[in-house]
Amino acid sequence: MLIKFQNHITTKFPQLKDKKLLLAVSGGIDSMVLLDLFYKLRFDICVAHCNFQLRGKESDGDELLVRETCQDRYIPYFIETFHTTEFANEKKLSIQLAARKLRYQWFQELLLENQLDYLVTAHHLDDNVETFLINFTRGTGLDGLTGIPAQNENIIRPLLPFSRKEIENYALDNKIQWREDSSNASDKYFRNKLRHDIVPILKELNTGFLDSFQNTLHHLQQAESLVNDASKLVYEKVVEEKESQLEIHLKPLLEFQNYKAYLYQWLKSYGFSAWNDIYDLVEAQSGKQIFSETHFLLKDREKLILSVRKSSNEEEIYVIKSLDDKVNIPLKLRFYKAVNIFETHSNCIFVDESKLKFPLTIRKWQEGDYFYPSGMSGKKKLSKYFKDEKYSLLDKENQWLLCSEDQIVWVVGKRADDRFTSKETTQNIIKIVLEE
Repeated sequence: MLIKFQNHITTKFPQLKDKKLLLAVSGGIDSMVLLDLFYKLRFDICVAHCNFQLRGKESDGDELLVRETCQDRYIPYFIETFHTTEFANEKKLSIQLAARKLRYQWFQELLLENQLDYLVTAHHLDDNVETFLINFTRGTGLDGLTGIPAQNENIIRPLLPFSRKEIENYALDNKIQWREDSSNASDKYFRNKLRHDIVPILKELNTGFLDSFQNTLHHLQQAESLVNDASKLVYEKVVEEKESQLEIHLKPLLEFQNYKAYLYQWLKSYGFSAWNDIYDLVEAQSGKQIFSETHFLLKDREKLILSVRKSSNEEEIYVIKSLDDKVNIPLKLRFYKAVNIFETHSNCIFVDESKLKFPLTIRKWQEGDYFYPSGMSGKKKLSKYFKDEKYSLLDKENQWLLCSEDQIVWVVGKRADDRFTSKETTQNIIKIVLEE
């Protein structure tokens, strides 16, 4: 197995040569074999071990084995003890998810603090089978059937081509010490039931099951690659990227019979789960919205608009104490003394300094707001202005107003208020610029 592993690393992960690697080692057979392989191949390694305090003396025994193995081989190591149960209760997570969050957050901190290049984990072929079956039985898209990735970002999984049996044989042949996790024997976990009851039957029915599985996985991964390529081509025709949002134009989207598949591909990374509601949004009335924890999707006439959800405690009023203030949040505004009035445009206005009452404020619109649009006679409700300018709900939420006392000076980037604009008789002219 050592030669096969070395060839696999050379072929699949040539970038690991001369890199600093952090090995996640639990003390179980998989990670202890991983440690032995990298040690014998003389890679620059160090070890990270998590004690989750979930199995009492067993957890302490795991830690001791990892510590002594590293000390015997002069391998640098890091050990962290976590209060996993308390963290799970506090965050309202399952123990398994809490442990995962804790360890990966710590691993990434170690990589950064110690200038290490990659995290290496001991996931193997049987793990991949179990993950596939879990996703399959619970329902998933194509991405859930392509298995555990060999690499994502700075996490490497070099044991994925190797079966549990190969790992066990290597451990026995090389007299490697490891610890058995008693929780692996319990069938209260879904993964364990698959491991103990389902996978052995599949292997019995087909002695070449693992080879067949790898071939199937390879075909699915190729199919996923085709889907991604097609998705990118359609994306370029249908989706418009703006500074803070995506606009999915429905008319060209609906020319594709399988438009739901494209919506899934584009939106799956934004935390949405109510896919039928999203598909229904295509035919819904304007104004309807679907929310994930981080984003929302809005139906606006002939398009869907994706944008980030605002925090409920987000500051909505910003104060400008004087003309000398450099305003960078929420917009980049600059104030200049001017001698003459040049041609105004949407990102630049000229106002009469004597009309401004400091402090000025930048805020969002409120029901009942009105202003006197420059170039027009009389006042106009802001809600009517938004309607005439065909603002979407999202456009209205994102529009900032520059105000003096409670009067609108500028619908920023759109239209100035005539009450404040400079005239031929204005003595002191202020140029206000919205910079990109």
